[in-house]
Amino acid sequence: MSYYRILLADDEEEVRKAIIRKIDWENIGFQVVGDADNGEEALEKIEQLKPDVVMTDIRMPYMDGLTLTARIRQKYPSIKVLIFSGYDDFEYAQQAIKLNVTEYILKPVNVEELTEILHRVRDSLNEEIEHRRNVRLLRESYMNSLPIIRELFLNDLVRGNVLEEEVSPKLEEYGVDILGARKWLVAVICVEPEEREEGQPLSRQQEQKLIPISVRQLVEDNLKEYFRFTIFNSTVGITLIAAIDEGNTQTGFIDLLGDICKETRRILEVTVTIGVGHSSPVPEQIGKSYQAAVDALGYKAIVGAGGTIYINDMEPVSRGKLKLEEKDEAELEAQIKFGTPETIEAEVRGLALRMDDAKVHANQCKVYMLSLVGCITRLMQQYDMDLRHIFDEDEGFMKLLENGQNREEFTAWLIDKACRMNEAMNRRRDTATRQVIEEAKLYIQEHYPDPDLSVEMICRQLHMSPAYFSTMFRKETGKTYVAYLTEVRLGKAVELLNETNDKTYVIARKVGYQEQNYFSYVFKKKYGVSPTKFRNV
Repeated sequence: MSYYRILLADDEEEVRKAIIRKIDWENIGFQVVGDADNGEEALEKIEQLKPDVVMTDIRMPYMDGLTLTARIRQKYPSIKVLIFSGYDDFEYAQQAIKLNVTEYILKPVNVEELTEILHRVRDSLNEEIEHRRNVRLLRESYMNSLPIIRELFLNDLVRGNVLEEEVSPKLEEYGVDILGARKWLVAVICVEPEEREEGQPLSRQQEQKLIPISVRQLVEDNLKEYFRFTIFNSTVGITLIAAIDEGNTQTGFIDLLGDICKETRRILEVTVTIGVGHSSPVPEQIGKSYQAAVDALGYKAIVGAGGTIYINDMEPVSRGKLKLEEKDEAELEAQIKFGTPETIEAEVRGLALRMDDAKVHANQCKVYMLSLVGCITRLMQQYDMDLRHIFDEDEGFMKLLENGQNREEFTAWLIDKACRMNEAMNRRRDTATRQVIEEAKLYIQEHYPDPDLSVEMICRQLHMSPAYFSTMFRKETGKTYVAYLTEVRLGKAVELLNETNDKTYVIARKVGYQEQNYFSYVFKKKYGVSPTKFRNV
């Protein structure tokens, strides 16, 4: 069983220990993960212990309960806050309400009352979590959003923004029934704008906005008996992906689209032009068929609007074309930057395999090989890397290029270079992280007297996000930012106590503590004695 984590803040140690001792925490679903005797200490422990609930007295030294609550609301809005108060004061209660305090508890409170309150808090936490996990609601929300999600996915698919391994699973997940075909064909339907007559009634203008819906419905009605397909709106027009199965043909599909053009003109009195792309042998290449369909529409100026334009009729079919696409280049760069030797090798081998599949002239292979090499050299230039560290002078790259038929040797060479670049980038990232943390430590050393010094101030200086900085700082130093800053401040305080005759309150301000009492509290917590006694030892 998992328990909700709770932290208790009260300046009276006996009160804290009594509450911790008397409540049967586990029985009501809680675990006390820590306690604090003032608001400053509580805030530090909240960062470390990540409680679900904070119980705090309203009156505490250094930082009172309301100020602590305000800070919690800023940084940890999901934490439940329970405030104890010995004052039946409307102003206190009003402030607590503004801060969205879960419970405002008047002292004295007995075990039964507090247990009942904690039961309510637990039930509230359970309800929130149940709401987030409510599968029925999530499923219902998902089903309501499914048409929008499906359309967004299909737009990403035709634009080539879906990973190949995700295409088929997503089509199945979204209920797009086009898998298992011999090939696929994309058509883009463009509704030609009508000339608007002067003085045209508003109702007629509104009707024209409904025309694409009517066209889409007519297309669906005409196709549904003969083809499996999906239809959706894209940035270019109404887009159609058709599955060409054993029982129908590509020619039949194009002929039917021609009939649809005539039907829309006859029934809807609307002119539509349909561009049809090359057939795609696999669903992962539907994006290429879409782009070809869009290109086909560009020939309207030559063949005229109002009919079907098949890209193969306009352009010669390009067979055996071997080209490094932008998407492929981006994926190779991503693997070199962030991948592992295994994923880098898989990516390079996949790209190199295309030279065998394309069955093209050796000269095209050489150009393709140069494109791959150009990709990694541009990456080296971007990261200001020395080419000599990757391309040794005696490697004989030109021999590999000249002998373009030796694909395996070139592939092994490229894998080696990509992995060496990956290692160099990882080393550089580690060095850069260490340098940034050193800069942060130096900044702390220079600005520790500032009582307002914070993670946010340092991150503005370093141009980093606070969350990433905190993670990296702890990883590199073994301490949280707060713990490190406290260590620096107290170390400087010790120097001043040993080397000057300054009063304790003066030293407190010199090392960044506005409150002398809080400085003395923190100092004693670390060194076991107060600053005054430390000086006199």
